[in-house]
Amino acid sequence: MAPSVLEDLLLRLDRPFTAEALFDALLDLVYFMKNDRGEYVLVNQTMAQRCGMASKDNVLGKTSADVFPEPLGSNYLAQDLALVKTGESLLNELELHAYPNRQPGWCITTKLPLRDRDQRCIGLVGISKDLHAPTEDYRDVAEAIQDAQARLDQPLTVEEVAAAAGLSTYQLDRRIREVFHLSTSQLILKFRLDRARQRLRDTAMPIAQVALECGYAEQSSFTRQFGRSIGLTPAQYRKRYRG
Repeated sequence: MAPSVLEDLLLRLDRPFTAEALFDALLDLVYFMKNDRGEYVLVNQTMAQRCGMASKDNVLGKTSADVFPEPLGSNYLAQDLALVKTGESLLNELELHAYPNRQPGWCITTKLPLRDRDQRCIGLVGISKDLHAPTEDYRDVAEAIQDAQARLDQPLTVEEVAAAAGLSTYQLDRRIREVFHLSTSQLILKFRLDRARQRLRDTAMPIAQVALECGYAEQSSFTRQFGRSIGLTPAQYRKRYRG
């Protein structure tokens, strides 16, 4: 089979492309790559600054627990090791991060597994995007989102998510729009589809089971929603992206 345009370009590169120089130019975004022990193997300059390091080299070989204050550092490391063990992506996690003054602020973190040719998880790559209101406390929103993500296999209403946060639906929707630029219902749908894409891409789970895990009682309704949002049926998506 002839290589794709992307494969052809990658094969011609002098060295593997990591985008490190590109991410060095982004001051409000932390970028990192880690091995299966949670040790940093690549970071951008913003990451080094958040850790209070003069050079990126001072971060390499260390884990989050080594460079971030507690309990943030240990929490990040546990998150990393869990991802390596399960191979499951972490998508749009609202969490606390250390800002340049070493005070915690809020960010949105995404981490993706890195796999070898045998599809074993050998590390991860991730970003943490700053929210531009670091003094705002999003703890109630974060707890509501974590509760929603834990119950994606169940019918879930906006009212239930708001109740978990101790907020009215209006208050929760306003705060979620501030962070994600989506309504609460749109965010829940995004979480369901993100989980579905991960299951289709990284597991051999039957599509009917994927539908149930993502809160759809019927595979047909799941397939319709997935097709409208992603542009491919679940089977087509799996064929294209599996492995």
